[in-house]
Amino acid sequence: MSIKQVVADGFHYFNPTEFPLGVCRVHTDPDHFPSHPHDLTEIKHCHDFCELVVVTQGHAMHWLEGRDFPVTAGDVFLLQGNQSHYFHDRVNLSLINVMYDPEQIGLPENELRKMPGYCAMFMLEPAYRRQHRFASRLHLGRIPLAYAEQLAAEMEKECAGKAAGYEVALRAKLLELLVYLSRAYSDSDATEARALLRVGDVIGALENNFSKDWKLEELLKISHMSRSNLMRVFRKATGQPPIEYLVRLRIQKAMDLLRNTDLSITEIALEIGFNDSNYFSRQFRKTTGMPPRAYRQMQK
Repeated sequence: MSIKQVVADGFHYFNPTEFPLGVCRVHTDPDHFPSHPHDLTEIKHCHDFCELVVVTQGHAMHWLEGRDFPVTAGDVFLLQGNQSHYFHDRVNLSLINVMYDPEQIGLPENELRKMPGYCAMFMLEPAYRRQHRFASRLHLGRIPLAYAEQLAAEMEKECAGKAAGYEVALRAKLLELLVYLSRAYSDSDATEARALLRVGDVIGALENNFSKDWKLEELLKISHMSRSNLMRVFRKATGQPPIEYLVRLRIQKAMDLLRNTDLSITEIALEIGFNDSNYFSRQFRKTTGMPPRAYRQMQK
């Protein structure tokens, strides 16, 4: 018999009109009593937000998209909005759930994607979790886990107190947590994690040096992967092949320069890595639906 699924609405965990971030703790009760009013830990559900799960104690089975995976203290993983899941067979399981809306919270994604560990853990691992049987997850030792718990506790305090400037403090602490976990992922020695990090290295290289005249052969050397494998994994992670990803990244940088500088169209084209301003204009129109000059006029 199929289990009915519910949707976890962000409104119950954080107020979207204020700051779309919340922290909830879940503890295993012998009588399965919920840890908070909207505790869906043992109920099949998906979210309309992202949930960063930190397993702080115990162990359980995690049903995710039709498969069961064992989780234990030290496991850290991201659940994206459209992923159905719940926990069962909990034994002293304690979780910290950091819930946030990435589209509203104002995270500097371009800067985060410069870190291979962020690309691997937050972009690639959720997509390859089933294929890797959860072996590509981040697993923290006791000391790193204690530090992650400390950051989550500070965020929890800010959420509860809502003192002046709490939104800035929450964003800063979330970023600190994301950077900390991304660096920890980069140090992972799991075979599956290392495979994802190789693609993370490619994304990070493009983000860090977007104006370079990259050749696919150079990206293959960075990834230590075959052409077909890199193209498949990269597209699954980003929705685009590497060179198209690079073009879109350059256009995004051009949009910022058009809004915030007086550089000419030709100067901007050269700045972001296009040697031909006409080709740049065609790519800009293809991506945004308008030529660069029209975009600049709209921003005035």
